This record gives sequence, structure tokens and C-alpha cells, in this order.
Amino acid sequence: MKPLRQSQMQPMAKNRLKAMRESLLMSKTELARQAAVSPITVSRIEKGLPCRMETQRKILLALGLKLSDKPKLFKD
Repeated sequence: MKPLRQSQMQPMAKNRLKAMRESLLMSKTELARQAAVSPITVSRIEKGLPCRMETQRKILLALGLKLSDKPKLFKD
């Protein structure tokens, strides 16, 4: 799978990642470490840029959520 180019990265519907992360008193760096993604990836997702389903899965689990909680966090 080819990585997305900057021109292909359109903001997706606003997600609740930042609000959820902050409610858990977790930094972007800590979330990134626990989810095994880069802090830049977390920032991009919080800004509404798209990410892969696998990345969403990693973030959900790092936040202690179930995969079935995806609609609470991500609007696809």
C-alpha cells in the first residue's frame, strides 16, 4: 500500500481523539508510545486528517477502549 501524499490528505470529519486523550490526562507522546505510532500521527489524526484502520485500532486499544467503541472516537 502506497503512503498518502500531502495533496491526498483531506481532513476527515472531526474526531474526539484529543478530548478523549486529554480526559485521560495523557500526552500525545504517551498515547503514541502506547499505540506504537509516531506523535506526528497522533497530531495529524487530532487535526482531522485520515488514518488507516490499523492505526485507529491501535489508538483505541491504547486508550483502553474496545474496538466496538470506534464510533465514539472516530467519525468515518
